[in-house]
Amino acid sequence: MPKNRNPTQTDVARLANVSQAIVSHVLNNNTAVSLSADTRQRVWDAIHTLGYEPDASAQSLRSGNSKTIGLIIPDMHNPHFWQYADGVEQEADARGYHLLLSSMNLNPEQGEKILRDLSRQKIDGLILTGSLFRHSEKARSLLPRILQRGLAVVEITEHLAADHHIDRVVGDYRAVTMELMSHLLSLQHRRIGLIYGVHASLPAEDRLLPYQQSLQAAGLPLDAALVANCGPTIEDAYAAARRLLQLPARPTALIAVNDLLAMGALRAAVDMGLNVPRDLSLAGYDDIPISKHLVPRLTTATKDTVGMGHAAVRLLLERVADADRPLQTLEVVASIVIRESTGPAPF
Repeated sequence: MPKNRNPTQTDVARLANVSQAIVSHVLNNNTAVSLSADTRQRVWDAIHTLGYEPDASAQSLRSGNSKTIGLIIPDMHNPHFWQYADGVEQEADARGYHLLLSSMNLNPEQGEKILRDLSRQKIDGLILTGSLFRHSEKARSLLPRILQRGLAVVEITEHLAADHHIDRVVGDYRAVTMELMSHLLSLQHRRIGLIYGVHASLPAEDRLLPYQQSLQAAGLPLDAALVANCGPTIEDAYAAARRLLQLPARPTALIAVNDLLAMGALRAAVDMGLNVPRDLSLAGYDDIPISKHLVPRLTTATKDTVGMGHAAVRLLLERVADADRPLQTLEVVASIVIRESTGPAPF
């Protein structure tokens, strides 16, 4: 092969002593053609020896596939959503796909724009997290046109009841919120506050409603002063926690709607001279990696977000392979992880 020339499939075929067609079958993993393991290995050995890189655009034109998956996450600042992205990327890479990642930064209008732009790209499928379709009428109106163009779509969502005629991976926190409330009530907590830090258009209903239902079932009043509405940042949660902890009858336990906000609440409690969990119990959601390294380690809820990312890719590629298959919904059961940040109510 002349110097300063990139190797071609012809070069690979010559070195492996096979036809160029066989090289193509190996590169495209064409299982319809019977090839021995030895033949496939010779081709791969020749590819590695020559440093041959397939022309991705040419492969895309031949196969009709771009080998690219789009992913939209709600917030690039929250490690919880990076866990989804990690799972999606791991599974996509294992199956020979690339990932095109975008964040809507908790802005539904930005999410609609990204959805519109990504759906026009040369991608094989699209995965969304954060229930954009549930909370954005414009996004829902785009979906039928996206599906008509033949793009596979999978949603990772927290809302089991939602049905947008697409495949879904669902991790609902309703049952685990009841379990978390039962845990705190068993520790004799009767004034339990909720740091409800969500974007106005993306409410965490699977935490607020079970929280209220648990209090009612225990015969406790629904005190609006114990629900602190705030924004989605650590700083927002810090301020919200201080408001709650300055009440004349302050709560003895706080639940934040995610671990990131629980970190802000923990800092506020420490700054106010409170010990967690002796003076105040604290819990969050999502089990982000840092939650087990805080002081104290955080009680939280988990639903295997990395595994949900894996499952979403599998559903997506099954839809790519068979557009007419029945719709699939995979439910992931959440559970609580009891650590050091919750303890008996102070008396």
